Amino acid sequence: MPASSDTATRGPIRGPRSLVGGLLLVGLAALALYLTRDLSHGTLRSMGPGMVPRALAIGLGLSGLALVGVGLVRSGHPLERFSLRGPVVILLAIATFALTIRPFPLGGITTPGLGLLGAGPLTVLIGGFASPEARLRENLALGLGLTAFAMLLFGDLLNLPIPMFPEAYAALFPAGWSQDGRLRATAGLLAGIAVALLLIGPRRSTARIDVAGHSGGA
Repeated sequence: MPASSDTATRGPIRGPRSLVGGLLLVGLAALALYLTRDLSHGTLRSMGPGMVPRALAIGLGLSGLALVGVGLVRSGHPLERFSLRGPVVILLAIATFALTIRPFPLGGITTPGLGLLGAGPLTVLIGGFASPEARLRENLALGLGLTAFAMLLFGDLLNLPIPMFPEAYAALFPAGWSQDGRLRATAGLLAGIAVALLLIGPRRSTARIDVAGHSGGA
């Protein structure tokens, strides 16, 4: 007789999947707090570079603790076969961001400093393929849209000292343009490309469906 899902409720751990997921979130939150320990927190009127990462890490940790509690008191799904694709790809995306947002020395070479303009879309593009259902166009549109939002939030509104784009790119603008002007124009361009990418796909798929419907009716 096949085992039922009720086997997951035996013992002190009633939802193993929720428990493990919660512990992973708590571990990631602890790692983020440790890595940002030297960043200035600042105040609400003058936010430091460490305020947003720490707030996100605390929120992530609290969500993890909630999942741990759910796994202990509520019946849930048992652990299934574990795939290394997701963790490996996510770690690769994080490493890519760290190595490309600013120049990073690696032995005798130095990685190019692409700023958020290059590191943001590249990180989201790589991280999206942690799922086997990922699609290149959707990943690219998401990366460009999130990067545009991050530029306006961290660079324009919060004025955090984050490299936004390479020096060679900044030199393409006329001399009279301010940093904020270049940032806003770049964010608008990225957002426009993201919207265009999202609009291209549905039109093509609809056209294919119409053609298939006409050929089937004939």
